[in-house]
Amino acid sequence: MFLIAGPCAIESRDMVMHTAETLKSICRELRLPLYFKSSFDKANRTSLSERGLGMDEGLKILQEVKQTFSLPILTDVHESWQCEPVSEVADVLQIPAFLSRQTDLLQAAAKTGRTVNVKKGQFMAPWDMHGAIDKIVAARQQAGIVPAEDHNAIWLTERGSSFGYGRLVVDMPSLVEMRQYGYPVVFDATHSVQQPSSQAGITGGNRAMVPHLIRAAVAIGIDGLFIETHPDPDKAISDAANQVRLSDIKDILEQAIRIEQCVSK
Repeated sequence: MFLIAGPCAIESRDMVMHTAETLKSICRELRLPLYFKSSFDKANRTSLSERGLGMDEGLKILQEVKQTFSLPILTDVHESWQCEPVSEVADVLQIPAFLSRQTDLLQAAAKTGRTVNVKKGQFMAPWDMHGAIDKIVAARQQAGIVPAEDHNAIWLTERGSSFGYGRLVVDMPSLVEMRQYGYPVVFDATHSVQQPSSQAGITGGNRAMVPHLIRAAVAIGIDGLFIETHPDPDKAISDAANQVRLSDIKDILEQAIRIEQCVSK
C-alpha cells in the first residue's frame, strides 16, 4: 500500500515544506511509500473564494519539495493545456472527480507518459470508469507510449458518491469492482467525508469519520490511500472540515498498516 498525502491547496511555501518534511519522516519510519500531493489551483470551488497560489508559483514549490525530500509529486490538472508543463514536475497527474469524463483532459494527461490518477466522479458508477481507462490507453497508443496498458499507467480513486444534496456515501464494493480492471485502486478518505455546499456555499465535512472509513477500505483491499492533511485544518483555505490534522496522521497510518498486514496474511 502506498500513501498520497499533503495539504489540499498550496497556501504557502513554508506550510507545504513543513508538511512534506513531517510526512516524509513518518513514512520513512513506517516504511510506507509516499507521494506528496497538493494543488496549485482549486478551480472547482462552490463559490468565488481562495484558489491557491496558481500554477507557476505552485509548481516551483512542488519542485522544491521533490528535490529537497526526494518525493514523487501528485497534483491536479484542470485543463488540457496544463498537462505538459505540469508533467515536467509531477510524477502523477490527477484528474479531479468533476472532470473524470472529460475526454480531451484525460487524453492530454495520458500523452505526457505520466501516471494518471482518475478520481471517480460523485455521479459515476464504478463500472463507468472503464470509459476513462479506454480513453487513456487509446491516447497512450496514439502517442507511441509502450506499453500503452502499463499496470501503473492509471490509478482509479474512489472518493464517495452523491447521496442526495450535501452528502456523500462510500459504496465499499466499488473498490472491489474497480480492482477487477487490473490497475491500482486508491481510497480517498478525506474527500469521502465531504458535505458539499453544506455551509452556505462552502463545503463542509466530518474528519472524525476518516479513520473509520480507512479501516473499512483497507480491510476490503486497496493499493493506495489518499489523505489530505494540514497542520491546522480549521484555517485551511480549502476542505477545512475534512482534512486530517497533521499531528494525527501517524496514528491513523499505523492502524491502517496493522489492518493491511492482517488482511494480507
